[in-house]
Amino acid sequence: MCAQDAQKRGPPLLSRSAQKSFSFNTSRAQLSIGEARRTGDAMDERVFMSGFFEELKRRKVYRVAIAYIVASWALAQGIAQVLPVFDIPNSRIRVVILLLLIGFPIALVLAWIFDITPTGIERTSRAQPATVPGRRRRRNVIWLGIAGIVISSAVGFLVLPRAVARSKVEKSIAVLPFDNLSDDKENAYFADGIQDDILTNLSKISDLKVISRTSVMQYKGKAPNVREIGKALGVSTILEGSVRRSGNRVRLNVQLIDATNDEHLWASDYDRELTDVFAIQTDLAQNISDALQAKLSPAEKSRIESKPTENSDAYLAFVQAHNLVSTSLESFETLKQAEHLYARAIELDPKFALAFARYSYLESWIVHTFERTAERRQKARALAEQALQLQPDLPEGHLALGFSLYYGDNDFEGALREFEIAQRGLPNEAEAYLA
Repeated sequence: MCAQDAQKRGPPLLSRSAQKSFSFNTSRAQLSIGEARRTGDAMDERVFMSGFFEELKRRKVYRVAIAYIVASWALAQGIAQVLPVFDIPNSRIRVVILLLLIGFPIALVLAWIFDITPTGIERTSRAQPATVPGRRRRRNVIWLGIAGIVISSAVGFLVLPRAVARSKVEKSIAVLPFDNLSDDKENAYFADGIQDDILTNLSKISDLKVISRTSVMQYKGKAPNVREIGKALGVSTILEGSVRRSGNRVRLNVQLIDATNDEHLWASDYDRELTDVFAIQTDLAQNISDALQAKLSPAEKSRIESKPTENSDAYLAFVQAHNLVSTSLESFETLKQAEHLYARAIELDPKFALAFARYSYLESWIVHTFERTAERRQKARALAEQALQLQPDLPEGHLALGFSLYYGDNDFEGALREFEIAQRGLPNEAEAYLA
């Protein structure tokens, strides 16, 4: 009976201590197997990565990457120099550079897949087709594309903006007030007028950063510390000079100084007739742009070479009026004197479009600040329209019409359209952007 019961119960069970020992040993075995698998996977991954880099070398991906970067950089430099000559906007240049960045990861993937042989373009053969699974080969291509995208993004978002900003700083200038060396101190307005005309010409060059007249007038009559001024205004170069006028003779001395080290980059003396003053200003603008390696588009060159008037007396009246407006905007009595001088300028030269434009601006300012009458509003509008009738592409004419629409007619949309046109011709003119 006992034997039968024992048979029914089956083989004797392990003791509790034996069961614990068996369970512990089983767990250790499982852990050892897991560690072995992980170690094996890690070794496989290292072998795979080593093979992957060797495969990059075999497929000439490194060579293609270097060649693409060098060629793209050379192309970007080339188009940056050539396209502005044809008056192509900077936005088009940025599009080309963006396309080059997008093409980099594509070039890496194509270099991995294809090879150029004497017989043509062929698909690159696999080094060890039996040992590299298809899933891993696809992963190689994916990782290669991701690496290319990361590199392109780094260049696009870090290197290029800094290079553009650095280039813009290197092509920046402040034109300090010129010293009046004339025996007649009443000619101080003429020195200020020459400085302002030179500044206006430089402001027409989009490749330059030009500091406004308002910002530099604080240094008038002071001994300039070029380094401090350059740092305060954020420019790399300073133009300073002196003017001596005697009758119809004008002597102008100018020097372009590197604001970072106080070294002279360029200097020149001009001794001409008053009637040649515009030729002097044109020559100055071109020499300065050459010294700073700034690119002049054909349209900018044409605007700089344009003479506003052939009448020297009209020019002197214009310069004196403009100087009064620039220094006495809050004095109605002084502005009335400027009115008479502008009227004198256009009387002497009825084709003096720039004088009509500045006269219109003055009337709009008086409407806005002192005397808002229908007569003045109509006068401001008529003067601006006359300026554009004489010279349709005159940026100052569009600026004057914009102020007339803005202050006189409350036509804000029309004013903004005119300001946008003015900005294209005067890319550095603060008033075209502050309006």
